[in-house]
Amino acid sequence: MKKYIFVLMSLSLSLSAYAEGADVVASIPQAVETPKQQDKELTEAVFQLTSTPRLQSAIALIYDEQGKRPLYTKNAENVAPIASITKLMTAMVVLDAKLPMDEKITICNDDADHLKGTRSRVRAGLTLTRGELLKLALMASENRAAAALARTYPGGTVAAVARMNAKAQELGMHSTRFFDPTGLNFNNVSTAQDLVLMVGAAQYYEPIHRFTTSSSHTVQLAKHRPMQFHNTNPLVKNASWNIGISKTGYISEAGRCLVMKATISNRPVIIVLLDSWGKRTRVGDANRIKKWMESASDRSSRNRRG
Repeated sequence: MKKYIFVLMSLSLSLSAYAEGADVVASIPQAVETPKQQDKELTEAVFQLTSTPRLQSAIALIYDEQGKRPLYTKNAENVAPIASITKLMTAMVVLDAKLPMDEKITICNDDADHLKGTRSRVRAGLTLTRGELLKLALMASENRAAAALARTYPGGTVAAVARMNAKAQELGMHSTRFFDPTGLNFNNVSTAQDLVLMVGAAQYYEPIHRFTTSSSHTVQLAKHRPMQFHNTNPLVKNASWNIGISKTGYISEAGRCLVMKATISNRPVIIVLLDSWGKRTRVGDANRIKKWMESASDRSSRNRRG
């Protein structure tokens, strides 16, 4: 009997609460779908796809900035060399130091690649502004430009690399280590998870956005014909892409790498692709990701209409 009375009392209280809240519930336009609901629906549509993008990169991560969670991961926690992706951190610490971008810097022999012997059109004796060197390092991935930026950092290259490591720790990149400012040293390592944090921080530096998404830059020389440099990521010239940050990288130990902040189907994502092989593989993977997300968006739209 006591149990029966308890059930009746509980039911009565529930009905009373429902009655008191009925007017409030009725006043909410249930048929109106908020942008947040639409975003959630799109995210869920992505997760519910029966297929996933078949990526050739050994390490991959697609991070949804709005939902603050990954849409796709592949060995995202693996520590691996990151090659010239390093230059994003080099650029951030140079910009953090608020050094004059119009200061002229002359390339010297110390800026050459003594580790792997790679060639560069940024020859010794060439004088450019710090701003131009920053653009060439980010856009064309010029190693001598990055080396000169670190050499002219307060305290020199050693201080610049130390600051790069300190900033990585500040950003929560606990699996990341830097040994040089160019990425030629294969001991420069990170994870896809850490690189999401780095790209997320880099997007708030306007010069990094502008320089990494520029398709080309022409260096005017006094006694020689102008030299034109091109972006190492061909996707920045593709009108179907909306890219906010871009950086490529390659050394033999790292394979071909690519990180991007992009907006796909009105959704901001950070894409990390590491250890790809074949010149077009990382670009192909990026396009496969774009197609995958767009198909999810189309599916979400059909669901809303249906």
